[in-house]
Amino acid sequence: MNLSSLSPFKKADRILVVDDSPDNVFLIQAILEEEGYKIATASDGLTALAKVEQSPPDLVLLDVMMPGMDGFEVTKRLRENTSLPFIPILLITAYDHLSVAKGLDTGADDFIRKPVEVDELLARVRSLLRLKHSIDERDQIAKQREDFVSRLTHDLRTPLIAADRMMGLMQQGALGELSPSMKEALDTMVRSNKNLLAMANTLLEVYRYEAGRKNLNFIPVDIRDLLQEVVKELSPLAVEKNLSLQLVRDKNPQDTAQIKTVVQGDRLELHRVFTNLIGNAIKFTDTGSVHVSLANTTGNANPDEPEVIVEVEDTGPGIPVEEQASLFERFRQGKHKHAGSGLGLHLSRRIVETHNGTIEIKSEVNKGSRFIVRLPLKRGSHS
Repeated sequence: MNLSSLSPFKKADRILVVDDSPDNVFLIQAILEEEGYKIATASDGLTALAKVEQSPPDLVLLDVMMPGMDGFEVTKRLRENTSLPFIPILLITAYDHLSVAKGLDTGADDFIRKPVEVDELLARVRSLLRLKHSIDERDQIAKQREDFVSRLTHDLRTPLIAADRMMGLMQQGALGELSPSMKEALDTMVRSNKNLLAMANTLLEVYRYEAGRKNLNFIPVDIRDLLQEVVKELSPLAVEKNLSLQLVRDKNPQDTAQIKTVVQGDRLELHRVFTNLIGNAIKFTDTGSVHVSLANTTGNANPDEPEVIVEVEDTGPGIPVEEQASLFERFRQGKHKHAGSGLGLHLSRRIVETHNGTIEIKSEVNKGSRFIVRLPLKRGSHS
């Protein structure tokens, strides 16, 4: 295909050719320009990296052996730069399979040996550009889907909030006295609308996290104070079900006063996590109790990094082992009678991981469930 055959509406693919030999650059550039590609060149690794940063190409043709920074190092640095889109890298080498293996392990996508044959070069370029376009299209579809869901969810909140306020006025008698049957029906409508609004809010938060659009405000947060606040807010729900809801400092205390509980985090988001976990425990427990406990331990990965551990334990029906592995995935609902949207635990995990923590479940059927959240303590915390 030559340049004249390109559709006027189709953007020519941009290829960066990196080689310290002017003759090699001239030859490859002539071959690719004849096919309608837009070519940029660089004679060394540092120049190549700067050009990619300034204007990412659709493909990089990279000579392995160059003075200063070789092709392996250029490939490594390109792959380490997470701000770049996916860019296929075609290595050009005159050496044996060991250098090829090293290049592929470093992050290159394909290779071609010198002296370069025109047909092979064009075939490999076309193959890698097809890969590039396929990945770009997939990413674009994913982004459009996320934007659509985010916009849709955001737009759904407006009528749901308006309906909530209107029904609240009706419950207060602003539009006239309600008969018992009308009041009962209205109460059902209010609960359903609140559930829909909560689901829309949760879905919006999930996509904000997944799209990298969630802004967090990290400050020192005392987890003990936060849990006391959440337990106080949710106590009426436990009272309605005759459940015991308690916050204990440590199930195995030696000196509970020494428990450190201050972390660096976003207080509102951590409040969301523990409201969800304790609220779920109350919701899914019909008889017995919900206990929330605090403790300290050293981090599993690094013994020098202490953590605060929060456990939310209930006497509910428990969760089968086969369901536990997927419990924190999106839209994975449990099979119990109180199953919700399948978003709350997924969002909780995203929030905890954003705080460099972990969340896990330990449960047995008919023996209750225990959710364990580990968060790194703020350095220098003495709370």
